Amino acid sequence: MAQFMQLTEQTITFIRPDDWHLHLRDGEALSAVLKDTARQFARAIVMPNLKPPVTTVELAKTYRDRILQVMKQQNISGFEPLMTLYLTNNTSIEEVLKVADSGFVKAFKLYPAGATTNSDAGVTDLLGNCSAVLEMMQEKGVPLLVHGEVTDITVDLFDREAVFIDRVMLPLRKRFPTLKVVFEHITTKHGAQYVRDAEGPIGATITPQHLLYNRNAIFQGGIRPHYYCLPVLKREEHRLALVEAATSGNKRFFLGTDSAPHAKGAKEAACGCAGCYSALHALELYATAFEKAGKLDQLEGFASLNGPAFYGLPINKETVTLKRQAFTIPDELGYADGQRLVPLAAGESLAWSFEN
Repeated sequence: MAQFMQLTEQTITFIRPDDWHLHLRDGEALSAVLKDTARQFARAIVMPNLKPPVTTVELAKTYRDRILQVMKQQNISGFEPLMTLYLTNNTSIEEVLKVADSGFVKAFKLYPAGATTNSDAGVTDLLGNCSAVLEMMQEKGVPLLVHGEVTDITVDLFDREAVFIDRVMLPLRKRFPTLKVVFEHITTKHGAQYVRDAEGPIGATITPQHLLYNRNAIFQGGIRPHYYCLPVLKREEHRLALVEAATSGNKRFFLGTDSAPHAKGAKEAACGCAGCYSALHALELYATAFEKAGKLDQLEGFASLNGPAFYGLPINKETVTLKRQAFTIPDELGYADGQRLVPLAAGESLAWSFEN
């Protein structure tokens, strides 16, 4: 793959990256957050877990049209939303064929029922209910993006990714060995090692929060709800394994922020929402993680090259630059309906600033 990266003591210039896992929401929330992603990324895989969920190509088109309308209203250019469909127990083979022919829908997303925000309509038994659909996806080269956690209440929250590998991923890959799979937002050494060593077409996205923080961040000085996401932050040994994977140069690992905006009041409630908002400063966060690991030279591959290679898309032609200049993350941002949005690591200072 072609590489461009220019690295000096004061600047990092590299091919404009893409975000392979993003929540844009809808309505006023969409209008509030879209500009942050479009400023840094050329493309993004947009998650389908709206209410109601985006389950058909027709619904994906109308959602994409709403995104494009916001882009027009805000004079945003140079950004392409890549759509996904929400896999359900009732997804049809015909819908898979429509996806393959659409050009703008790039994958199906598996949410195990109850696993995360707006996942109640998710799949209850993947191989039992969706085998025919998965077979057609394999035949047509349509990727399956998985939220890799079991929802069995008898399984400890911190073990749900590892158990998912045993209960779901291994049988899935055995039954459909050439199905393209993205193990999204991996959070454990088990996930990193599985993706590294598995046979067949597989990739994984890694978020900035899982590279920078372990689960202690949620509890420093009290409950810190803006560090709470799903899958939840894990022990330090898992964070280190993710850093090793992301900075290794292995082409199976690529950038996916899982940036997930929730209003401040919804996050700071008695039963707060899961999700970290990182779209505002994603590249600064990733650069911080890679620099701490002494691997800034590997950032371009992870952010700009590996994802397009997996999805069979061209590498972007433009470049972006980060400058070594202190950037203080705002405490709050504007959001929908007059509410406020708290970004990940609000109030902290980073060494890098996005320049263009």
